[in-house]
Amino acid sequence: MRALLAAIALCAAPAAVAQSGTWSGGVGAEYTRGDYGTGTTTSILAVPFSLKYDSAPWALKLTLPLYRVSGGGTVVPGLGAADNSNRRGDRSVSGLGDLTVSATNSAYYDSASKFGVDFTGKVKLPTGEEDKGLSSGSTDLTLRADAHKQLNSFTVFGGGGVLLSSGGFLDLKTALVYTLGGSHKLDARDSVGLSLDGRSSVVRGTPPQRELTAFWSRAVEKQQKIQAYFLVGLANGSPDWGVGASFLRAF
Repeated sequence: MRALLAAIALCAAPAAVAQSGTWSGGVGAEYTRGDYGTGTTTSILAVPFSLKYDSAPWALKLTLPLYRVSGGGTVVPGLGAADNSNRRGDRSVSGLGDLTVSATNSAYYDSASKFGVDFTGKVKLPTGEEDKGLSSGSTDLTLRADAHKQLNSFTVFGGGGVLLSSGGFLDLKTALVYTLGGSHKLDARDSVGLSLDGRSSVVRGTPPQRELTAFWSRAVEKQQKIQAYFLVGLANGSPDWGVGASFLRAF
């Protein structure tokens, strides 16, 4: 879900980073820690690499993360605690995660009211190392709609959708995802904001995810943007806390 937040913060105002027909690349780092309701603390370091192409009204994006996981053997990155039959007991492992491919269409924007609606489809492919517990082995499809409205220096945003999963070694079910938040533009370069992100339980018998994230972003120049954030977990399916940063550059 932090990937979703990064997408909102880095891509909601594409004029600040990339213009139509522009490629951009990014890298990030995120550290999270929590027991996910298991009683055993698990720490996850994620380093996602991304490649993005903007050609209005479309934005296409590829993301591939590297993981370092230490702690409970039942915790799968992105899912939380699960009945992970591939791993038992505590472990310390590293490796590739799942590749995600997304397409976002800015379907509607009214310049007078500064109100817009976007539709996104995202596919997660099981490229992660299942034997290390870094992937569920499933192919996931997320379909969602998001709206945003600018009010002077403030922007409010929200949306939701559905997550469908197929295959893998876990008993996965259809889940609902949602986002609600706002940002404030401090000056020509800097913005701050809050975002509440959630997802209903995707693994049978496990708790939902819900996180509150405070973020800051800066347009370093027309072709670059950086972001930093801090999150607090509000449900057992989420980490207790986490920090992260990302960098995006157009070329």
